Formats: sequence, C-alpha cells, structure tokens
Amino acid sequence: ALTGGIASGKSTIARRLAEHGAVVVDADRTVRELQEPGRPVFEQIVDAFGPGVVAPDGSLNRPALGSIVFDDPDKLAILNAIVHPAVRDETQRRFREAFAADPDAVVVYDVPLLREARGTGEWDRIVVAHAPAAVRIERMVVDRGMTRDDAAARVRSQASDEERLALADVVIDTS
Repeated sequence: ALTGGIASGKSTIARRLAEHGAVVVDADRTVRELQEPGRPVFEQIVDAFGPGVVAPDGSLNRPALGSIVFDDPDKLAILNAIVHPAVRDETQRRFREAFAADPDAVVVYDVPLLREARGTGEWDRIVVAHAPAAVRIERMVVDRGMTRDDAAARVRSQASDEERLALADVVIDTS
C-alpha cells in the first residue's frame, strides 16, 4: 500500500513505480469512476446530500460536496459509509485481476485514506509519502487553487502525520 496525506506526492511515486512495471490500483481514480452519474454510489451520495451536489452537467459537484463534508465529521462519516465499501469491493476485484494476469505482479494500492478506510493487515509493505501538513497545504493553494482554509480542512479530515507515519514500513520524504 502506498499512502500519504492529500498533496503528499503519492501520485508521483505511483507513476514512478508503474514506470518500473508495477500494477497501480489508484483509489482516487476508482472513487471517481464509482461516483459517475448513473452509478449506485453517485445516486446514494445525491440521496444523502441533496441535488446541490450535482453539477449543471449532471456530474458530481466535488467542490460542493467537499464544502459540505470536510469540516463536518458526521457528514464525512455518512459519505465514507457510502464510498469506502464500494471502493473496497472494486479494488479487491482489480487486485484479483492483476494477480490472475501475473501471479508475480507487484501491485501497488495508491490510497490516501489507508488507515481510515482499509486498515493495515492485508499489505506486504506500507509505504508512506510524507510531507509536513504545512507543505501540503501550500501545495494545494499553489497547485490546485484552493483557499488556505479549504486546504487546511482537507488535511484535518485525514489521519494526522503521526498516525500515518506509525503505519509505515518505508517513508519517502516528499518535502
């Protein structure tokens, strides 16, 4: 498992591992696919949070949803209860598919919320991409155009650096 907080550099590390032949299963990409219009997860989110989370084009309005959940632990828990089980099922399917194609494959699960969503028992090794929260907040402000308050709320909604580092077999400092 490859984990790290938002804007920690996980995707860069995952790309490099893929360049060396690893099969990367990206939790964020899986979430986006499961949240496409017409999919059960999309419908459950709209039912739970209302039509204000639907963009004019009919897709999920992620900023609107984020503004609802990232500073409200109860609403975040509702979203997680919808999304996490579906992601777990789909990623397990993708792992099985990768190992069926190549039993010796190196499969990397790129997952920001390992501690929050999956736990640590099923992995051969846990790699943590680490940059201090202040660095990650700055990256979100500069690279993603977020406000400092929105970036900080997203950092607060995830495991702390200390909690994440405690899981690590390997730490890659991305600061």
